[in-house]
Amino acid sequence: MEIRFANSPNEVKGMTTEALRSNFLIQNLMQDDKISLVYSHYDRVIVGGVKPVNQSVHLPNEPELRAEYFLQRREIGIINVGGDGQVSVDGQSYDLEKLDCLYIGLGKKEVAFTSSDANNPAFFYILSSPAHKEHPVQFCKKTDAENAVLGSLETSNERTIYRYIHENGLQSCQLVMGLTILNTGSVWNTMPAHTHTRRMEAYFYFDVATDQRVLHLMGEPSETRHIVMGNHEAVVSPPWSIHSGCGTKNYGFIWGMAGENYTYSDMDAVDINDLK
Repeated sequence: MEIRFANSPNEVKGMTTEALRSNFLIQNLMQDDKISLVYSHYDRVIVGGVKPVNQSVHLPNEPELRAEYFLQRREIGIINVGGDGQVSVDGQSYDLEKLDCLYIGLGKKEVAFTSSDANNPAFFYILSSPAHKEHPVQFCKKTDAENAVLGSLETSNERTIYRYIHENGLQSCQLVMGLTILNTGSVWNTMPAHTHTRRMEAYFYFDVATDQRVLHLMGEPSETRHIVMGNHEAVVSPPWSIHSGCGTKNYGFIWGMAGENYTYSDMDAVDINDLK
């Protein structure tokens, strides 16, 4: 498990492209029959990816956690962005089709990931945060998630937001998680931008064609930076940073947060005219 420490706005102002990418961009999350994990000191979240192909892949107990098992003091959210798959939690199996979500609370010991078809494997994106209270395992299909249509074609950001883990959905200690699908002809996400200093956020981009890219915007509103991203790549957003992007074609992305609260609407809006 890779460990990444936090950066202040003053440090980020002077970062090169290479430094920005090494500190905030997460690549190679989906590798055959492996689990990839990055531990961020922003609210101590863990970003990960699992691509089981020929065998089940188990959630490991990383030594850096100093725990008896991974979820001894943690909770985790899982969204499948690939073919059909299964997640087993202490012997109980849950079937996840594309864009279904599973929440696993503190105290569960054995978690394993499997694909139904090796020729069309599942791609499980995971986000984990510290937890102080046990919540039961909860499952939500994409079709059952709370959703809202936002934006317009006139501003190139017509999109549907699906909320899975939040105060009115799957219950957690502090984890918030959902996804956004942009309509054909729309490319902008999360614009107008916002910040929320009470919690960090991570974006995971999917359904980005191999010959297309997303330009992810970050940084303070008056000191923006960008990171060019491809399919199945994630980016960590500090609490003081905006987090929005524009693609060369429409795409989808999973958003997830952890921090002081999990009120979805708790954000500080940034006027487009104030961006620099």
